[in-house]
Parts: sequence; structure tokens; C-alpha cells
Amino acid sequence: MDKKKEAILRESEIGVRPEEVSVPSVTPLQTAFLTAHRKSRRIVTFLRVFLLILFLAVWELCSDFDVIDAFFFSSPSRVALEFLTLLREKNLLTHIGITLYETLLSFLLVFLISMICATILWYSTRLSEILEPYLVVLNSLPKSALAPLLIVWLGTGMNTIIVAGISVALFGAIISLYTGFRQVDEEKIRLIQTLGGSRRDSLFKVVLPGSIPIILSTMKVNIGLALVGVIIGEFLAARRGLGYLIIYGSQVFSRVA
Repeated sequence: MDKKKEAILRESEIGVRPEEVSVPSVTPLQTAFLTAHRKSRRIVTFLRVFLLILFLAVWELCSDFDVIDAFFFSSPSRVALEFLTLLREKNLLTHIGITLYETLLSFLLVFLISMICATILWYSTRLSEILEPYLVVLNSLPKSALAPLLIVWLGTGMNTIIVAGISVALFGAIISLYTGFRQVDEEKIRLIQTLGGSRRDSLFKVVLPGSIPIILSTMKVNIGLALVGVIIGEFLAARRGLGYLIIYGSQVFSRVA
């Protein structure tokens, strides 16, 4: 009886019986759109996998029929066998883990430093006008040429490798984020100021939310650049990591054949 009373009371409060509540129906146009979207995603996924398989197949055939020199270019099957051999030796996963750790740490530091610097430049127009040419010059420097200097300044070790990863991605990230902040609609910022908002309110309520696409795209680019910088650092200043394995293999002329 108590449950029946509760149901009656709920019905009287809402004014509608539960069975009378209508669930929004999906229109045929929406169904067609969802179907087309899923089909498009499947086609894209299939083509991605197909291109990878096609590339590996062409590589294998060219190697087998001596179109390319297998001594220098090897083949997918030989690479896979060598990969399994390295896995059995239990050294490869250690080197991969070290490189991933250095890359992720470099990437996180690049993200934090670039966000802070881009925010400061957005806050101060005068400072951005002064520093922008220097950022462009620093971003255009060949980062691989800085690696020997980093070894002289910091010595060999993980710190040098992380700084190398940061140096490759940092200045481009600052420029991209600052440019994204400046492209936010000025009318929205003016509206915040008209309503009594501060510069800080404009940053957190307009600029940062409006810059999420550029932030995400910059992060996607930076993770790859950080990996490149870490590998460059490992070429010169490491005894562990994938970069060390690459340079060691080239020095002893280790090949997959």
C-alpha cells in the first residue's frame, strides 16, 4: 500500500502518469545521418588499415624480388622476426619504457611552459610585440645542432635528453597557442568587459574555452616533436632508450637481414 500511495503522490506532483511520458523519437533523417556517419567511419578505418597492409606488401615484394637492396632496406618479415628476438631478450621493452617516460615528461613540460608563456604574452601586448621576433628565430633554429651544446651545459643523462625534447617543441607551441589566443572573437571579450569582467575573467571564460581546438591540435603535434627531440638526445647522451639502440646498431652495423 505504501508503494501505491507513493506512486499516486508522485503522479499528483508531476501531473503526468509515467506511462504517458513520451520518449523523443528519432526521425528518419537523423537515422539516415547516423547510418551514413557510421559507414563513413568504417570506410576510413578500412582504408587506413588497407594502406598500411599495401605498404608492407609492396615493401616485402620489392625486397624479395631485389627491386630494393634487402641488405640496406630489409623487409617487414625480417623486421618482425628481429623484433620478436629483441622481445625475448627482454631488453627492448626496457628501452621503449625509458623513451616513453622521457617523451611524456618532455611533452607535459612543453604543454605547461607553453600555456604559461602564451598566457603571459596574451596578457601583455607590449611584451608580446617585443618577444615575438625572438620566438620566431628560436623556433627556426636547427634543434639537432643544439644537442652537443646541451651535453656541454648539462652533461650526459636523462636531464639533457628531456631538455632536448623540450627544445624541439617548445617555441613552436608558444607561437601556436599565442596565435590561437589572439584569434578569439574580440566581441566576446568586449562583452565580458562591458559586464564588468576583468582580464582574468576574459581569459578563463572566453579565451581558454574558445582556444580548445588549437590547444588540442598543438598537443597532437607536440607529442611527436617531443619524441623526435628525445631520440636526438638519446643519439648523443644516453646509454638506454630507442635512440641509443639505433645509434648502437649503426655503429656495430647491426642490420635485419
